[in-house]
Amino acid sequence: MSKKQWYVSLFENYGQKYDNENFTQGTIGECDFIEDELSHNKSLKILDVGCGTGRHAIELTKRGYAVTGIDFSESQLNRAMEKAENQHLKIDFQQQYNRV
Repeated sequence: MSKKQWYVSLFENYGQKYDNENFTQGTIGECDFIEDELSHNKSLKILDVGCGTGRHAIELTKRGYAVTGIDFSESQLNRAMEKAENQHLKIDFQQQYNRV
């Protein structure tokens, strides 16, 4: 059995606390920027790599984009799925982990 990488352990129980971090408070403005960069082309599919608790994936889905979110943290993905479900949003969240 291989030892967990430090960053895997760091994010194991972070899902419930993550959304209260200061840096997460700019989600609306960040998604405004993303939309501008995409020229508001809702036919594009978005891959949110390192999606965490889904803050960008959820906001962009609410704006009409098809989003897939991937992360290695099970607790963060569980929180993302819970939030999306509470808002009746269908988002493809996947746990992906590439061991180097």
